Amino acid sequence: MNEVRNLFAAALIGLASPAMAETQLSIATGGTGGVYYPYGGGLAELINKYVDGASAVAEVTGASVENMGLVSRQDSDIALALADTVYAGHTGTGRFEGRMLDTVVALGCIYPNAVQIVTLTDSGITSLADLRGKRVSVGAPGSGTEVSAKTILAANGISYDDFEPQRLNFNETADALRDGDIDAGFWSVGPPTSSIINLATNRDIALVALSDEEIEKARAAEPTFAAYTLRAGIYEGIAEPVPTISTPNVLIANSAMDEELAYNVTRVLFEHVDELRAIHPAANDTTIEFSLGATPIPLHPGAARYYEETGAEVPDRLKP
Repeated sequence: MNEVRNLFAAALIGLASPAMAETQLSIATGGTGGVYYPYGGGLAELINKYVDGASAVAEVTGASVENMGLVSRQDSDIALALADTVYAGHTGTGRFEGRMLDTVVALGCIYPNAVQIVTLTDSGITSLADLRGKRVSVGAPGSGTEVSAKTILAANGISYDDFEPQRLNFNETADALRDGDIDAGFWSVGPPTSSIINLATNRDIALVALSDEEIEKARAAEPTFAAYTLRAGIYEGIAEPVPTISTPNVLIANSAMDEELAYNVTRVLFEHVDELRAIHPAANDTTIEFSLGATPIPLHPGAARYYEETGAEVPDRLKP
């Protein structure tokens, strides 16, 4: 009888072991009104479909700065974050002065975030300088949007003392503009983004262009910035191209992540990117070439192995 019981118990253990062995992954994203959340949700679907022994779920967070801390503490396994925030955290510079998060490594760069300064057409705001004395949302606390907004403003001689800052997420910013509670708001996100699309269907919006001089000053302050032009027609009522700047978005993980897992996450990202593009057009920029050209910190060994297997040349600065 004992032998039968032992065999039965062993059978139960054998049945349970695959589920018990499955790796549960948390993907830190951002607010629901931006690109991080749908993009992260799409990546979670790819992992669930194509990575054996792993499952993933996208989590709503405060975005870039918070995500760096989550991955560094291994409270999240994978995250999306802006390149300037990632570089500052990895090197212990800027707002991360004195706390180097050097266990954070990259799986790759996935698409550029465009800084989009949105106002209503009757606000009288047509330039960066016009934000002085206004009520302006600079993004959620700890978000990459706020980091970018503060850098652009400071580089062009504007501080938070010059206007009334509001720290709102994308949906809150859109709602506040719609209701007349603020005069302008910053987004740093892959265009087009749902919260601005929805706002433009309810109000007549305008995008504030940056001058060549303002762009160069911002780039001098933050080398990860790149010039970018928002295309005409990107949102309802936007009839002309709008010059601005952009920052690459980085997919990050902790260096302690299993190498094979990091390899497989990177593999499914690029091998099934068409499924991500069906979720959001920002994934049109998710290519191996863009990733290796824009990633600001070293790669996880598993990610580096995938790139090398595709025949791509991994730059020395990205090698683990």
